[in-house]
Amino acid sequence: MRQFDLSPLYRSTVGFDRLFNLLDQVTSNDAAPGYPPYNIERTAENAYRITIAVAGFGEADLSIESKENALTVKGEKQAASAEKREVLHQGIAARAFERRFQLADYVQVTGASLENGLLHIDLVREIPEAKKPRQIPIGAASAKVLEAKVAKAA
Repeated sequence: MRQFDLSPLYRSTVGFDRLFNLLDQVTSNDAAPGYPPYNIERTAENAYRITIAVAGFGEADLSIESKENALTVKGEKQAASAEKREVLHQGIAARAFERRFQLADYVQVTGASLENGLLHIDLVREIPEAKKPRQIPIGAASAKVLEAKVAKAA
């Protein structure tokens, strides 16, 4: 993997810290953790769903936190019951985990559900009206300015 030195960009830009931090994370040599596996899917034009395989975890064992542009999902098994069981083979991982997702601007979590060992987190991107593109009519404003000048001259 190639290493990129972003330090010259830090010296000549202001306000792009978040972007450079994301680039640093992507280009880092650390392998991304593979547990638990997850899917990210688009369910509509501005709607998304993250599905995480959390077999063996209950609702009380999971926590979901959305802060700024980050979504954090944590799983930690509660203490086992008082009875001691002898496990001959343990193939279902029940170790604690923490999975982080970077969210784009204006992406909000709308809900979460746990069914059949899958945690579904629904997200939607809601762009404010002020940020949406709008059509500007050609000639309408300049015609009013011209009419006002003609009226003043008369």
